[in-house]
Amino acid sequence: MTVDVLTALAVKARGAAHAGCVCAHPDTVLADRQDGTVVRHGDTVAKAHAPGTDPGELASRLAVAAHPALTDTLLAPLRPTPVDLHGRLVTFWPYGTPVDPENPEAAPWEDAATLLARLHQAPAPDGLPPMRGPAKAARAIARLRAVGPHPAATPVLRAWSALPAWARAEASMPDASTLCHGDLHLGQLVRHPAATGPWLLIDVDDLGVGVPAWDLARPAAWYACGLLPPEEWTRFLIAYRHAGGPAVPAHGDPWPALDVAARALTVQTAALAIAKSAAEARPLDEVEQAVIDACDRMSGAPPELVHDFAK
Repeated sequence: MTVDVLTALAVKARGAAHAGCVCAHPDTVLADRQDGTVVRHGDTVAKAHAPGTDPGELASRLAVAAHPALTDTLLAPLRPTPVDLHGRLVTFWPYGTPVDPENPEAAPWEDAATLLARLHQAPAPDGLPPMRGPAKAARAIARLRAVGPHPAATPVLRAWSALPAWARAEASMPDASTLCHGDLHLGQLVRHPAATGPWLLIDVDDLGVGVPAWDLARPAAWYACGLLPPEEWTRFLIAYRHAGGPAVPAHGDPWPALDVAARALTVQTAALAIAKSAAEARPLDEVEQAVIDACDRMSGAPPELVHDFAK
C-alpha cells in the first residue's frame, strides 16, 4: 500500500477512535500485505481489505461477527458497515493482544480448538457466502505457476492435481451449512479486552459456510509434516472434541475426515513457500523444504496414511 493510502488509513483509525479529537497515541502499522493492510491507533484498529473485495459478502461476514450469539467466539466490529478509502473497503475493530510468536509454549491451542467448535456449531445465516479456504489454496497455486519453471514445483503440483475438485475451488464444497472461519492459524486469535480478556477469533475475510475440517487442517498438516509437536496437536484435537466440534468423529481416527483438507493446506503452504523464495531470490529454508518434501510423499500415499506423510 502506498504511503499516502497508509496515511489516510491512519486518519480513519484516529477518527474512529476519537471522533475528531487529537491525542498523543502513535499510529502503528500492524500488517501491510496485498490482501489487507491494518493500522492501529490506541485501542482502535482500521483494516483496508483486499482490492476487489465484494461489499455485499463483506457486509454478510461483518454481520456474523457482530451477532450477539457469537460474542464469546468472534471479535465484533466497531461499526456494522465498511467505509470506502480510495476504492478499498475499510472496517474498524477494537484492538486485541495477539498470540506471542516468541513464546510457543504458551500457544493457546485449547482455546483455538474450543472457539472453532463453537463457531462450527453456530447457525449459519441465510445467504452467507462459501468460506474461502479452497479459493485461497487455488490462489497459492496460481502464484506458484506464475513463478515459471522451478525444480521444487513438480511434487507440489502433482499433489494439487490429486485433490478432489472442491478442494481446488473447482466445484461446490460438500458441506454448505456449517459456519467456518476459513483461515485458522494462531495469528487469528487475540485477547480482548487487550491482555486480560478471553481469546477470540479475528479476520472474517474468509468466513462462510463449508467443510469444517478445513479449519483444523493447518495444525493437522503441521503435525503431519513434523512441524507441530504431537502433544500440541493432541491437545488441540482433544479440546475440539471435548467442545463438541462436528468436523471429526467424537472418538476414533480423525484422519479420514481431515485427509483432504490437510493435504490441501500442505500444498498451499508449499506453493507459497516456493513463490516467496523465488520472489526474494533465496533458497528454500529447512521448514519450506520439509513441506515440499511432504507433498512428494503425499503423492504416493493412500488417503488413510495422510498423517504419516512426514515419515
